[in-house]
Amino acid sequence: YLQTSPEFAMKRLLAAGSGPIYQLGKVFRDGEFGQWHNPEFTMLEWYRPGFSYVELMDEVAALVGTVLGSGDVIRITYSDAFQQHARIEPLFTSIKQLKDKCRTAGYVPAIDSDDRDMWLDLLMSHVVGPKLGCDAPTFIYDFPASQGMLARTKPDNPALAERFELYIKGVEIANGYQEMVDATDVQVRLVAQQYKRRQTGRPPIALDDRLLAALNEPLSTCAGVALGVDRLVMLATAAISVSDVIAFPLVRA
Repeated sequence: YLQTSPEFAMKRLLAAGSGPIYQLGKVFRDGEFGQWHNPEFTMLEWYRPGFSYVELMDEVAALVGTVLGSGDVIRITYSDAFQQHARIEPLFTSIKQLKDKCRTAGYVPAIDSDDRDMWLDLLMSHVVGPKLGCDAPTFIYDFPASQGMLARTKPDNPALAERFELYIKGVEIANGYQEMVDATDVQVRLVAQQYKRRQTGRPPIALDDRLLAALNEPLSTCAGVALGVDRLVMLATAAISVSDVIAFPLVRA
């Protein structure tokens, strides 16, 4: 019952005609501890009807620039980021090559798998991501469609999703995308997500019938983003750990 994100509830409000909306509140992730992680943290999530994901990147950049006093930002595609920092083309490299690249870099998961996205995520978290945003806040955009969650695929290239992430000093700060606005498309994506969870041994998440019913009245063009407030505060205050900027951090027993 502890929400990981207010996304579905906010999309129901959008479908009901709320217009631009935001929510600033607590969300929860099971078992996430570390320098940049706490099981309970503060998320700022907002949606902009009529915006493209490119325009939303501009707005995120303006917010972060105001908080951190930073100026220019860098924008690089997912593919170019992998080619620059991991020396591979992520969209066409074989699974074997991805595995070899991870092992060469010293990162081997507990299980072997032919799940392409698992290996790409491993490379992103350990090889590519830490090198992003070191000189200026950096947007990485146009992810593989399989990593698009509920992001719209690009009309001129369905292999890519109109999704972006913002990195600062090697840390992911925000995740946003151009929203899928059709109930049928959303249901197909959620069912595929259920299948993938079963294939990887995770419990499936029940379809949200209320969200699908709300989207029977399709949304207009809309872009949305979620931003980790605690991480942004860490960067603004030069804190070492997220526990330094949370009033009551959870502590391992």
